[in-house]
Amino acid sequence: MAEEHGGGGVKKLAIFEAEAKIGEVMQGLQAIQLRPEDFSSPVALQMALSRIYEAVLKAFESGPKKRYVAEVRFTDSLGNPVVFAVDLGEAPPPFSKDKVKARVVVELYEEEE
Repeated sequence: MAEEHGGGGVKKLAIFEAEAKIGEVMQGLQAIQLRPEDFSSPVALQMALSRIYEAVLKAFESGPKKRYVAEVRFTDSLGNPVVFAVDLGEAPPPFSKDKVKARVVVELYEEEE
């Protein structure tokens, strides 16, 4: 972790090397998620499946539109796996492979009031 002293005060930087997988998702389907609480009971799972079914129907009614995303994976400073997505837009990204490297920069600072 690097430390900077600039005009805005002290800043801490953490830089992580990560891997990213490039893929396609249909617009509207990114809202479909299963959460841990959806598995708490059979009724909760049925409600989650109904929610997913409705989201799929809405996505197909509006017409299929593809978006490209990168799923970024790395391990944090405490050894925990971190996964998040980056929206790359509707045009294919300019990469020749579907797996690329990523650099994640975290800057910690206090806001001035």
